[in-house]
Amino acid sequence: MPDASTSPSDIATPELMKAISAAFNSRDVDRIVSFFTDDATFWLARGPEPVGRTLAGKEAIRQTLAARFKVIPDMRWDHKEYIYAGNRAISVWTVKGKGADGEDLNYQGCDIYTFRGGKICAKDTYWKMVEQKDRI
Repeated sequence: MPDASTSPSDIATPELMKAISAAFNSRDVDRIVSFFTDDATFWLARGPEPVGRTLAGKEAIRQTLAARFKVIPDMRWDHKEYIYAGNRAISVWTVKGKGADGEDLNYQGCDIYTFRGGKICAKDTYWKMVEQKDRI
């Protein structure tokens, strides 16, 4: 939910979201982390925690993304839609790539962003899990 104390510099804009998406698709880690606050939190879709994996701070985000792009060097997001709500935005996308372990990524997902001072202070990623088992 948008923060009631949102200032104009916190508002998510189409230009900002497109720039963030372009940065992620460049796989240039320095370019990507330039959009995050120093104290940002990024919750990955996968990991050992109920929230996936928590990355706290710009340096943790930098290290994890650098490691990810070494394992999945062609990772790319096709952004389908952006939804705006004050200092929050949602990006709906499909991610594709091939992992060094042979995993083919082809998932639909979304990111929920929260902004402060024109930068990402929180990013929460969700994606559909593709399974070959017949279960609900």
